[in-house]
Amino acid sequence: MRLLVVEDDPQLASFIVKGFKQSGFAVDHCADGSEGLAHALAEPYDAAVVDIMLPGLDGLSLVQELRKNKVMTPVLLLSAKSSVDDRVRGLRSGGDDYLTKPFAFVELLARVEALVRRGSRTTEPSTLTVADISLDLLGRKVTRAGKPLELQAREFALLEYLMRNAGRVVTKAMILSHIWDYAFDPQTNVVDVLVCRVRNKVDKSFAKPRIKTLRGLGYILDTE
Repeated sequence: MRLLVVEDDPQLASFIVKGFKQSGFAVDHCADGSEGLAHALAEPYDAAVVDIMLPGLDGLSLVQELRKNKVMTPVLLLSAKSSVDDRVRGLRSGGDDYLTKPFAFVELLARVEALVRRGSRTTEPSTLTVADISLDLLGRKVTRAGKPLELQAREFALLEYLMRNAGRVVTKAMILSHIWDYAFDPQTNVVDVLVCRVRNKVDKSFAKPRIKTLRGLGYILDTE
């Protein structure tokens, strides 16, 4: 799942981004409202976390612009203001939830997951199935031929990405961008290591391998 975080406080932004990445999200971060709006209009996100007090364009105006442009990405607004009027103003601007600072990350995570669940009921199925592999997006569970597979957060994210692109080649650069959110370094082997870990769990105990390497091109999840 892909998340947009728009927060200008470097320390808080780092705290939020790190927490969501450790929870298996791919995260894009913007430090001002105008940049955040540009990202939200250009890329599909499962949810967005937006601070209200932002340079360039405030969070409420950002959300209003999204809704004017028919972008219905679920948005959780962050604010230091806790009055009822402030919360109502945030929700009426088009926000889907409102969380007052300071907050515990576990609450932020739970609220974002709830927004994604609500959105997934109308935008996409909650389970991905490719051949004999089944991935439960909400329960974060994976099975192959009915056998449960224990995947860590980043392993789950990689398998989800491969399943969403089943039958198509995905390059190392694509995986790096989606899973780690940084530019492709041809010298790095983090993708190979992660693919190896996932392959050991998804293919090792089964007669037919699903994750295949196309030398010089990338990886593909076999659908047959």
